[in-house]
Amino acid sequence: MELRWLEDFIALARTRHFSRAAETQNVTQPTFSRRIKLLEEEMGATLINRQTLPLSLTPAGEEFLALCEDVTRRVDTARERLGQLAEADASRLRLAAPQSLLANFLPDWLAGFDPAPPVTPYLRATGWLADDYFRALERQECDLVLCYWPATPGTLPLETEGLEARVLGRERLVPVSLPDAEGRPRFSLEDTGRRPLPLIAYHPRGVIDQCIRAHLQSLGQMPTFSVLNESIQSGNIRELVGLGYGLGWLPARSIQAALSSGTLVPAGGTRWQVPLEIRLFRYRENPHPAVDALWQRIPDARADAT
Repeated sequence: MELRWLEDFIALARTRHFSRAAETQNVTQPTFSRRIKLLEEEMGATLINRQTLPLSLTPAGEEFLALCEDVTRRVDTARERLGQLAEADASRLRLAAPQSLLANFLPDWLAGFDPAPPVTPYLRATGWLADDYFRALERQECDLVLCYWPATPGTLPLETEGLEARVLGRERLVPVSLPDAEGRPRFSLEDTGRRPLPLIAYHPRGVIDQCIRAHLQSLGQMPTFSVLNESIQSGNIRELVGLGYGLGWLPARSIQAALSSGTLVPAGGTRWQVPLEIRLFRYRENPHPAVDALWQRIPDARADAT
C-alpha cells in the first residue's frame, strides 16, 4: 500500500467530495477515484458510502480514517526527525586523532568552547600513521586532524602542502619504567656502559618515534636499545612498560596519576623528556563551512610561546 493512498483517503474524508479531494491532491478526478477504489480493494472493505450527499464514511471507513491519520502523523514526525539528523550530520566535523589525544586532550579542549563545536571523533583513524592522516584530509575522509608534532622545526620529512595548522597546546614525552623494590627505575637511561636497554618503542614511521630519535641525537647521547616491541598506540606501550618488560616514552598527560602514585617512575632526568606540540590540521580546500567557522574560533598557541 502506498502512503499517497492514505493521504488521498484523508483528503476525501475532509472534503467529502471526489472532485475537490482530487484537486487538493493535484490529480484528475478519474485518477483519484481509481486510487480510492484500489485502496478499498487492497483493504477488502467498502470505505466510502457513495449513495449519500455529501459523501460519508462507512463504519469501516471511520476506523480506517483514524488509522490513516495516525500513520501519516507518525511519518511526518519521522521525516522531521530525519531532516534534523541530516542537518546535524551536515554540520558535524569528523576529527581524526591518535587514541592518547582522544582520551587525554580532546575532551578538555572541547569543553573550553561555548557552545561546543560539532566535532565527532573519527575512530577508524586511531591506528593511522601521520601520512595516513594527511592523505585522509586531502581525500576529505575527515575534516580535521589532531596530532603530536615536533616542537623543533624540521624534524619530520612530512609533506604538508595544502594544509593549515593551529597549535592547540604542548606535551612532553616522559621516559618511564616500572620501579624496583627501592622505588628506582628498573631500567634507567642514566645508567651507561650496561647492556642494551629494553625499549617498548613506537612505530618507526610514526611522528613520536621520529621525535624521540631526533631529540636523543640532539643530546649527543644515543643509548643502546634492544627494541622488544613497536606500537602505534601509546596505550599498548604503557601496558607493556607497566608489566615490567622495558622502558618507554609516554605523554605526560596520560601518566600523571601513575607517576604520583609511584606505579611508574621516570627512567631518566628531564633532559630525556621530549617536547611536543599538539597541532590541529585542516585541508585548505575543504568546502565544509563548519571547518571555517571553527577555525576562526581557535587561537594559535604559538602566539603565547615564550
